[in-house]
Amino acid sequence: MNDTAVITLIVVSAALVVFLLLLSIALGYFISILKQVKRITERAENVADTMESAAWTFQKAASPLAVLKIIGGIVEHAAGFKKKGK
Repeated sequence: MNDTAVITLIVVSAALVVFLLLLSIALGYFISILKQVKRITERAENVADTMESAAWTFQKAASPLAVLKIIGGIVEHAAGFKKKGK
């Protein structure tokens, strides 16, 4: 091999080493970002499940309360009607 071929081989090898190091560093950052995204999505799923459970509980509690409110309004109206009638 002549000197220019050896110099070119060294330069290309050095460039490949630099790119390999940069790729390794970027891959490390990418993996850490993916771990953070995973944690965030897990928390979001937990919050969504909690909110869904709370909404279901309120929905089940709201139905009897609405019925009691309607019945209470009817009773008050009837009581007011009886007072006016006397």
